[in-house]
Amino acid sequence: MKKLDWYILKKFLTTFFFAIFLFAVIAIVVDVSEKTDDFVRSGLSVQSIITEYYYGFVPHIIALLLPLFVFIAVIFFTSKMAGRSEIIAILASGTSYSRWLRPYWIGGVILAALLWFANQYVVPRANQVRGSFEANYIDKNSSYNALLSTSSYIYLRVDSFTYAGIYAYDTLTKRGGPYFSFTVRKNKVVENLRADQIVWDTATRKWKLESLVQRKIADNGEDVMLTAEKIMDFNFKPVDLSRDKYTKDKLTTPELDRFIELEELRGSEGLNSLKVERYRRDATCVTVILLTLIGAIVAGRKVRGGSGVHLAVGFVTAALFILTDRFSTIFSTKGDLPPLLAAWIPNFIFIFVVILLYRKAPK
Repeated sequence: MKKLDWYILKKFLTTFFFAIFLFAVIAIVVDVSEKTDDFVRSGLSVQSIITEYYYGFVPHIIALLLPLFVFIAVIFFTSKMAGRSEIIAILASGTSYSRWLRPYWIGGVILAALLWFANQYVVPRANQVRGSFEANYIDKNSSYNALLSTSSYIYLRVDSFTYAGIYAYDTLTKRGGPYFSFTVRKNKVVENLRADQIVWDTATRKWKLESLVQRKIADNGEDVMLTAEKIMDFNFKPVDLSRDKYTKDKLTTPELDRFIELEELRGSEGLNSLKVERYRRDATCVTVILLTLIGAIVAGRKVRGGSGVHLAVGFVTAALFILTDRFSTIFSTKGDLPPLLAAWIPNFIFIFVVILLYRKAPK
């Protein structure tokens, strides 16, 4: 890397981190003003609120808007460079247009890699922290939250031959019941289980069935066994029984992959929303690179009106991107659009936008 690369890259990263820091501070101030009464009712200290809520809130809000702030940062400092005729001087010195874009590529890739890692592991853990606090101290008196905490009539497919059901499962206490399951082979029920309660045992990290009645059925009769308690190693965990629509946001990517596989085994509905979330975690990182290039090409041209015109064009472009993303998501979750295509359609469209802008840019 040469002086030109370091010069542009330094401006790029400095502007971005300053903008995202300033936005995080503003977001915290607004959030505190909205939740002051809830914080007071919780009885927690300031330190507890910071560690139990804002450690999760800040990564969530930063990751959510990171592509947009990358775009704004690129447009802002590049427009300033264009206004001072720095870009004209760079190109007039013999530097090619593609060579001038190299530090933007480097900066975009660095921030895209940072966002990719955060989306896979950091943000889901942050959502767990934020979600737990909201459930315990903000939404616990909400009737809507009360309905979410208890999931009645859960039916699932345990394996290729076994089907199960749980009545009135409570996601907070990880307890439900009655529980039943039956195993079918060659179109015949060969085993039947019924229990008054199913409880998640945190010590063994397995399920405990209470007041269990187990029937094994054969051609010549059946064997019945009564057991007060029995530990069972089922292939589903408490998080798999949650019917919270935000569960997918709290799972790391390996956990989300496993959850999708289990939901497919069950034959559950709403799989497209899970798959769109999974694929978007990768697609958003490419979005950062595309928006970086669009911002550089748009703001690199010196125009009358300066940064104002560039920012206006930038916001229109960002709005179109968000609309495309929302429409593709709706068509996937409510229609038949493949989730992989829904997650990547905005990027596919804006790749052509980048190519078009690049070809028409004054070089």
